[in-house]
Amino acid sequence: MTISAPATASDTALPFRDRGPVSRAVIAHLTDDDHEVTDHTALAADAVASSADIMRDDDIQLALFVLYASAYGSLPQLDADREWDPALLSTRRVLETAFEQTLRASVPMPELPEPTVDAVGRALFALAAADTGPSLSRYVARKATREQAEETFILRSVYTLREADPHSWAIPRLKGRAKAALVEIQADEYGGGRPQRVHAEIFARAMRGAGLDDTYGAYVDDAPAITLASHNMMSLFGLNRRLVGAIVGHLAAYEMTSSIPCKLYADGLRRLGFGDDVTEYFDEHVEADAVHEQIAARDLAGSLAEDHPELLPDILFGAAACLTVDGWAGAHTLESWAAGSSALRPRVSS
Repeated sequence: MTISAPATASDTALPFRDRGPVSRAVIAHLTDDDHEVTDHTALAADAVASSADIMRDDDIQLALFVLYASAYGSLPQLDADREWDPALLSTRRVLETAFEQTLRASVPMPELPEPTVDAVGRALFALAAADTGPSLSRYVARKATREQAEETFILRSVYTLREADPHSWAIPRLKGRAKAALVEIQADEYGGGRPQRVHAEIFARAMRGAGLDDTYGAYVDDAPAITLASHNMMSLFGLNRRLVGAIVGHLAAYEMTSSIPCKLYADGLRRLGFGDDVTEYFDEHVEADAVHEQIAARDLAGSLAEDHPELLPDILFGAAACLTVDGWAGAHTLESWAAGSSALRPRVSS
């Protein structure tokens, strides 16, 4: 497999193409002053009604990704003046309502613990320990080829080049113990005041070291819908104030299942001959996330549940959704490789 250079579609300055009528209309609205006026809210409703699987629907997931990217400012090609455009907000509401409904119907929920720091912490660690599906990191450590390692970087880049940003939406929505815990975690994610230690920047250096493009969005064309869905889920939880419990639970599960996999990724990259410039990101997370998991499970999620018991169901939902959807994305990658195929989405010829 040869990794293709990112391609720019002829009708947009974005480094990726649309995947259907909804994403085409959203992209045009956000990038083209002369775009044809389209009722993309109606297009979104039609897409939802006709979709066989919203989680793996390319058009819906890309449209959501672009709409969320407008809020983050992660793609400078998107017109900032249209971030709060009523038509785009209406379209986003249609898509993310269906997306959330699908998540709530598909994610298995654990039994709710008592809303105490200790009980919630124990429940989250038990949930993470029960996540015993096929391990992508273990495969990379032992079997992955160099090309498969490059695919892993490409798929991770959708989130990791903006690492921590989805969870930071929760900071102004929390108070007291939970807020202090989240800020402690995020301060590490953003380098503790040292720009060169920002985790997203360390990952960008790793991509450059692996010979890949570290421009945000460069490989969106390669990301299957389920990869976009994993990132969109974080954005859904983070951007909607009513879902603050879910984004906290998501972060807890994410931190609790990161340290050991990162060691395995680093082992696999060294096995394949990559240098310290490529493994540094994963080495950094072996120690950092071992600390973060305790803070996230107890001081963040546990204290939030104790102070606001009404948020407990969403805290557990966010954690379970993190494990479930990331498991689906990992399974797609492993199944593709087992079949002798690339895990990347096939490029569409212009």
